[in-house]
Amino acid sequence: MTWPEGVARHVLAEVDSTNSEAARLAPQLTQPTWIMARHQTAARGRRGRPWLFPEGNFAATLVMRPAGDPAAAALRSFVAALALAETLQVISGPGATITLKWPNDVLLNGGKVAGILLESAGQGGTVSHLAIGIGVNLVAAPPAEAVEPGAVLPVSLMGETGVRVAPETVLDFLAPAFARWEAQLATYGFGPIRTAWLDRAAKLGQTITARTGSEAIKGRFETIADDGALIIATSQGRRAVPAADVFF
Repeated sequence: MTWPEGVARHVLAEVDSTNSEAARLAPQLTQPTWIMARHQTAARGRRGRPWLFPEGNFAATLVMRPAGDPAAAALRSFVAALALAETLQVISGPGATITLKWPNDVLLNGGKVAGILLESAGQGGTVSHLAIGIGVNLVAAPPAEAVEPGAVLPVSLMGETGVRVAPETVLDFLAPAFARWEAQLATYGFGPIRTAWLDRAAKLGQTITARTGSEAIKGRFETIADDGALIIATSQGRRAVPAADVFF
């Protein structure tokens, strides 16, 4: 794979978290930059949850200065999911089933193999930097008891497919894939990204539960909106859910 032009690459032996390193690097940023770490001492997931990081797994963050407002920047979670799905499909082969779980997980044969965490900074409706953190269970997955009750159980690439791949190799595939999908977003808008994401969506058309901070919304997963919100057909009507944790 050819590394994308105009994109920097930092590979670190150890760091607290690649997203934290991205925040430290951002003020000096002159171009989009991938930061990969072979070991993280304080990895985290959504809502500040700890992210277990056995040696040999993949952890990297792309830090960039996107154009547009925070809502536009947030659409990069779908860009990242598509790039990651493409990467894992190539590495694991056609026998593996790769699907996407709203808002930011990648599933392998129905189990969670990867997560995406977006963090941004800015003020006045602008984004000074966006960090797109990606963690992939390449060689080991957290135990079932480490995840929230009812959540999709974690799996590893090696456990599901027998394929062992170095984190650097994943980055070699992921960076060009992200650059291609990002170019699609810049050229054509969110429409093609939305369509491609829905083509891989887990449980589309089936009953799911979206838990926000205040309620659990159960219904049929109908689609995602033009702003990326989850659209659920409930017994009380159609609901647009901008942020939630989804349970199957």
